[in-house]
Amino acid sequence: MYKNFTAFFCGTGFRATSKILFRTMKLVILFWVTALFQVSAASTYAQNVNINVKSTSLESVLDEFRRQSGYHFLYDEQAMRRAGPVTLKLSNTPLKEAMEICLANQPLTYVIQGKDVIIKPKPNIELNKLFLVPITGRVTDESGQPLAGVSILVKGTQKTAQTDDKGSFKIDVELKQTLIIRYIGYTPKEIVVENTNLMNIVLQSSVTELENVIVTGYGSQKKIDIISSIGTVNVGDLQKAPVKSLEEALAGRIAGVQVSSSQGGPLAAVNIVIRGNSSLTQDNSPLWVIDGFPIENPDNNAINPKDIEEITILKDAASTAIYGSRGANGVILITTKSGKAGAPVIAFNATSGFQRTLKRMELMNPLEFVQLQTSYVGASGTNAKIFYTPGDESLIGNPFYVPGGRTLESYRNVPFVNWQEELYRDAPFQDFSLSLSGGTDKTRYLISGSNTKQVGTIINSDFTRYQGKVVLNQEISKRTKVGFNFNFANTFTNGNNPSSFSATSPSFSLLYAVWGYRPATSSSSSVEDQLNNDIDPDGQLEYAYNPVRNTRNTLITAQRNNVLGNGFLEQKILNNLTLRITGGINYTQLLRKNFSGSNTQGGGPQSALGPNGAIANTEVANFLNENTLNYTKVIKRHTIGLLGGFSVQKIKTQGSSASASQVPNDDLGPSGIDEGTPYGIGSSSSNSFLNSYFVRANYKFNSKYYFSGTLRADGSSKFAPQNRWGYFPSAAVSWNVAQEDFLKKSKTFSNLKLRYSYGTSGNNRVNDFAYLFPIILSNDAHYAFGNTYYKGAVLPTLGNLDLRWETTATSDAGIDIGILKNKVELTVDYYRKVTKDLLIQATTPGHIGYMSGINNIGSVSNTGLEFSLNTVNVNTKKFNWNSNFNISFNKNKVLSLTSGQQGLTTQVNISTTPAFPYIAQVGGPIAQFIGYKWIGNYQYSDFDQLPNGSYILKGNIASNGNRSTIQPGDIKYEDINGDGIITDADKIVIGNPNPKFFGGFTNNFTYLGFDLNVLLTFSYGNDIYNANRLVFEGAPLQFVNQFATFNNRWTPTNQTNDYPRAGGASTRPAESSRVVEDGSFLRLQTVSLGYNLPSSLMQKINVKNARVFCSAQNLAVWTKYQGSDPEVSTRPGALTPGFDIFAYPRAFTMTFGVNFSF
Repeated sequence: MYKNFTAFFCGTGFRATSKILFRTMKLVILFWVTALFQVSAASTYAQNVNINVKSTSLESVLDEFRRQSGYHFLYDEQAMRRAGPVTLKLSNTPLKEAMEICLANQPLTYVIQGKDVIIKPKPNIELNKLFLVPITGRVTDESGQPLAGVSILVKGTQKTAQTDDKGSFKIDVELKQTLIIRYIGYTPKEIVVENTNLMNIVLQSSVTELENVIVTGYGSQKKIDIISSIGTVNVGDLQKAPVKSLEEALAGRIAGVQVSSSQGGPLAAVNIVIRGNSSLTQDNSPLWVIDGFPIENPDNNAINPKDIEEITILKDAASTAIYGSRGANGVILITTKSGKAGAPVIAFNATSGFQRTLKRMELMNPLEFVQLQTSYVGASGTNAKIFYTPGDESLIGNPFYVPGGRTLESYRNVPFVNWQEELYRDAPFQDFSLSLSGGTDKTRYLISGSNTKQVGTIINSDFTRYQGKVVLNQEISKRTKVGFNFNFANTFTNGNNPSSFSATSPSFSLLYAVWGYRPATSSSSSVEDQLNNDIDPDGQLEYAYNPVRNTRNTLITAQRNNVLGNGFLEQKILNNLTLRITGGINYTQLLRKNFSGSNTQGGGPQSALGPNGAIANTEVANFLNENTLNYTKVIKRHTIGLLGGFSVQKIKTQGSSASASQVPNDDLGPSGIDEGTPYGIGSSSSNSFLNSYFVRANYKFNSKYYFSGTLRADGSSKFAPQNRWGYFPSAAVSWNVAQEDFLKKSKTFSNLKLRYSYGTSGNNRVNDFAYLFPIILSNDAHYAFGNTYYKGAVLPTLGNLDLRWETTATSDAGIDIGILKNKVELTVDYYRKVTKDLLIQATTPGHIGYMSGINNIGSVSNTGLEFSLNTVNVNTKKFNWNSNFNISFNKNKVLSLTSGQQGLTTQVNISTTPAFPYIAQVGGPIAQFIGYKWIGNYQYSDFDQLPNGSYILKGNIASNGNRSTIQPGDIKYEDINGDGIITDADKIVIGNPNPKFFGGFTNNFTYLGFDLNVLLTFSYGNDIYNANRLVFEGAPLQFVNQFATFNNRWTPTNQTNDYPRAGGASTRPAESSRVVEDGSFLRLQTVSLGYNLPSSLMQKINVKNARVFCSAQNLAVWTKYQGSDPEVSTRPGALTPGFDIFAYPRAFTMTFGVNFSF
C-alpha cells in the first residue's frame, strides 16, 4: 500500500493530474468570488429588522419593515383588510425570515423583486377562509333547559369552547367549518357554520345512553345491541368518591360480583368472585384485561384509579368464551383514559385525608385479668383446672400476681397499657395526580403522573406509589391507525401482615400478641418492655413478648416495579375489513426484604436463629401478541360482524432468595445477611405458553333479532401434549320486542329485550407443568458413597399426564326492560353454571407410596338470580336524583367427587392442633361448617358428688372425653348418635358461609352545583367462623388476656351456659357451633359531597372546571357479628370462606379533595 502511495505522488501520474487539479481550482475560486460579490450587492437591501408589537395591524408592521430595510411594499388595500392583527417579537432577523413569520397565519403571501416586496392573496383560496368570524350560540336540552359545560370543538383543529351556566358560548371560526358539540348523556351533534347568526342548538338525550358504546371482549358494541350478560361500573361515581384500588371500585356496584378482604388493612388482599366459585381447589379469581392485555393476577396497585375510563364485567359464557381457558371465573375489562380531540387540557387532582380503625375488641382490664389468673392452679404455666370448694370460690394464690402482701385490690383502677391503642394510629394519606391531554381528530395524546403516600393504621407500616402513563393514538391516513399505551408504577410497602399466622407459632400473628399480652404486671407496665419478665424471665413463652416493641423493630418491605405497555397497528384493508395487530409486555419486578433483630421475638436471645433476615427477588415478564381481522357489513336491514384472530402469550418467571441467621450487626438489617450464617439459598424459573385461535360471528336483523356465536381454541404448556388443546364454544340469541310494531309506539316501554346464551369456558389456573413428575435433591434422602454423603433424588409429588382443563358450561336467560324513555331500567338474569373435571388432590392407593395426587375428578354447580334496577327519580332544572339497586342470589352445590366419596373436609390451623371445620359434601354447598352442636355447659345436675367432695359425670350424660376429668362448667356438646361419648360421628353441619343474597344500593343527588353520592352494601344469610373466640374466650392458656365477654364465664356462683369455666378441660375445643355467628350486615360504604364552582366564575381565571369535595368511607356497619368486621376472611378460598382469625377491621376513611382542569 505504501509503495502505491509514493509512486503516485512522486511519479508521472502526479504531474499529469496536477494540471487538471489547478484548472479546476481556478474555476472554483472564480465562481466563489463572483457569488460573494452578488451577495454583497444584495446585502445592501437585505438588512435585518427588529420589532416588538402586539395585536397590531399588518399594514403598520409592513410600514415598520419598510422604514428599517429600505424596501418598497406593494399591496392591494382590499386584500389587506382581510388580514388579521399581528403579534411579533423579532430581534436582528433577516427580512425574508421576518416576512415568513409575519404572514404565517394570514391569507396572504409575498414575493421579492429587486427592491420591491409584493403582497398578494394566497392562490386558490376560498373567500370564506380568508378571515375568522365570531360565532355565538346557546345549547339546551329537549325541554329548553340550558346545558353548562358542553364541549364545542372545531373539527380538524384543536380550537375548543365550553358553554357557561346559561348554556352560552362564543368561538371564532371560518365559514364552512364544522362544529362538534358533545355532552355526556346526549347524542353528539355536528353543525356546519353557514353564517354568523346566533346558533340555537338542541341536544337530544341518548335515552339513558342506550346508544353508548361499551367495551366487550376484542371489540365494542352499542349497549342496545349487547345480547350477553355484562355489567358496567359508573366511573362517575368513582370520581366523586375516589377509591384506592380497582377492586374497591367493584364492591356493591355490579350484580353477581362479590368482593371480600383477607383483612381490613390498607392494600389487603382482595378476593373477587363472579357468580360463585367454580373450582374447589384452584384459583377462582376473574381474568383481568387491562387496555386489551389479559393478566391473570395483575398488580392493580400499579394502576391509578383516576386513570380509569370504563369498567366492564363479562359474566356469562356468551361474553367470556372469547377468552377461552381463562374465562370460567368471569372477565373484568379495564379501559384507561386516552386523549380526546381538542385544545390541550390540564387536569389536576389532589386528595388528602386519614384512616382510622374504629373497632376495638374489648379486653379484660388489670383487675379482671388478675382475677382470671388467680382462678388457675399452678405457677409454671400448666393448664390445670379450677379448684372448687362447695359453696365457696376460693382464690388460689398465683405467685406472679398475688405474692405475699398483695391482693386483688392492688389491681383495681391501676394504670395500664392499652395495647390496641399502642398498635393502631390515625393514618394520614395524600394523593396527587396531573395529566395533560388533547389532540386533533387525527392525533390524540395523554400524559399523566401520580404520587400516593399512605401511612398504615398499624405502626411501622406505610405505602408509597409513583406512577406515570403515556398514551398516543395517531391516524396516519384514513385507513391506517397506530398507537401505544404505556403505564409504569413503582410501589413500596412496609409493614407486617397482622393476620399472618403460623400453626406452630401463633403469637407471630400480630393481633394474637396484642390481644393476648398482659395488661398488668406485678410491678408496672411499659410499652418499652421487651419480655413479660414477671412470668417469663427466659423469654420462652411466645405470648409473653411485647407486641409493640416487636412490631417497631421488625422490618418487612416489598418494592415492586411494574411496566404495562402495548401498542397497535390498525389497517383498513377494505372498507369493511380491518386488520389489527397488537403487541405488549407486562413486566413486574418484586424485591422483598425482612429482618428480625435482637429486639424482636423472631430474632431476640430466645430465638435459636438470633438476628436473621432474608432477601428475595422475583421477576415476571408477560409477553403478548394478538392479531385480529374484523369484518362488518350492513345490507339493508341486515348487519353482519365477523371477527377472527390468533394470539400468542408467554409468561417467564424467575426468582432467587437468600437468608441467614446470627447476623452480627442489627444496624445493617437485610444488607448484613452476608455476615451471618446462611441457612437458605434458593432459585427458580418457569416458562409457560398459551397459543390461541378464536372466531366470532354477530348478526342483527332490523334491530329486532340478534345472534352471536364464538369459538376459541387454547393450547397451554401447563398440560401434557395430548391434553394441551381445549375448545370453548358459545352461542347467544336475543329478541328486542320493543322494536316490534305492536310496541314500537308504546309510551311505556322504551326497551324490552329477551336474551339467552349457552357456552363453555375453562380454568387453567394450575401451576406450570403440574402434570410432570418433579425431582428434587433432598437432605432427608441422602446416601453415602465412600466416606461422603450425597443428597438423594426424590419425587416430592405425583404428576399426572392425563390432567386437563376444568371446564364450565353456563346457560343464561335474561331480560332487559326500559320504561318511560328508560327512566326506569331493569335487568334480570337467571343462570346455571356446571363445572366438571375439577382439579383435586385425590387419594391414591397405599402401595403407590403417596397419599394423594392431583387429578380431574368431581363437578360443582352454581345457580343464581340477579336483579339490577336503575331509576331516574327526579330530573328538574335544579335538582336531580337517580338510583341503582342490585341484588344477587347464588346457590352452589357439589355434584360429585371421587367415586364413592361423599365429602371432602378441609383443615384449618387454629392453634398448634389442626382442625377440620369445613366440608364440601355431595348434594350440599361447596363449603359448609362442620362440627359439634354446642348445647351450653355441664351443670352440677349432670354430676354425682363423691364423698370426698369431687364430682363425677352421671352415667346417662354423654362425655366429651375422659369422664373422670369432666367438671361442672366445661363445654357440653350434643350426642347426636346417642352412644354416650362425643366423637367424630357426632359432627353435623353447623353453618353455611355462603350468603343467601348480597348487593348494593347507590343514590346520586345533584342540586345546582352540589352533588351527593351514597352507597350502601349488604349481605344476608352467611355465617362466620369466629375462631378468635376459641383463643380469647376460655382457651386453657395461662397469662393470655381474654375478651371482656369472658368475665361472664361459668363459676359456681354464675352457672351460665354462655361461656365455659376458666381452665376448663375439653378435648374438642375447636369445631363447634359455639363460635359460628351470623355474618349478615348492612354497611354505609360511601358518602361523598361535592361542589362544582360556577364555570362563569372559573372561566375568568382560565379554569374550565373546578370541584371541591369530601367523602367518607366505611362510616357504619350494622351486624350481629361480634368480631372485628363481617367482611374479612383470613382463609380465602372456595373451601374455606368466612373464617376469621386475628383479622383487624376495615378502617374508616375521610378524604378531602379538589379537581381542576385548565
